[in-house]
Amino acid sequence: MTKRIALRSTGVRLGLATGGEQVTDQSWERFEALYRSSRDDLYAYVLTLLRDRAAAEDVTALAFERAYRRRRTFDRHRGEERGWLFGIARNAALDELRRRRRTATLLVDPEDVSDAELVNDNDEDLIVRRATVREALNALAPRDRELIALKFHAGLTNTELAAVLGVSESNVGTMLHRAVQKLRRAVNAPV
Repeated sequence: MTKRIALRSTGVRLGLATGGEQVTDQSWERFEALYRSSRDDLYAYVLTLLRDRAAAEDVTALAFERAYRRRRTFDRHRGEERGWLFGIARNAALDELRRRRRTATLLVDPEDVSDAELVNDNDEDLIVRRATVREALNALAPRDRELIALKFHAGLTNTELAAVLGVSESNVGTMLHRAVQKLRRAVNAPV
């Protein structure tokens, strides 16, 4: 009788620890590799959407948590894991933006870390260029900012972008071209 109870308890503990599914070392290693290769790009992408470092950290963590829980639903025929992960992050970031609209409107954007803190060698030219690009990005429409972030922060292909955004691949190419042209005009605009 004692042996029977011990077996049942062990099974319950295993079920609670893994959500009822067997986790293999290989699946964990694949997820860890995806995390390590994508975490910085995913954070940069979410930060571009939210413009708030603390919220971007929370949403990035949430995206990885959701991806881990849903890792069994990933279908390689529909795209690469990285694109799937950025789709999850996009949805989490949009959820956060919707939640913010319901709770409060900010009077000003949260302050960004100054470029002087990011640049070790105090390269003034680099600081000016970064500030110019940041201002130009902020002047773009949210959809254009998102496209540029997905393409250049996330490094997604146009096929992956199409899957994340739910549009055709040719439409992504056109939208991306227009967004980059707007960004170039904004960066090169006389001050």
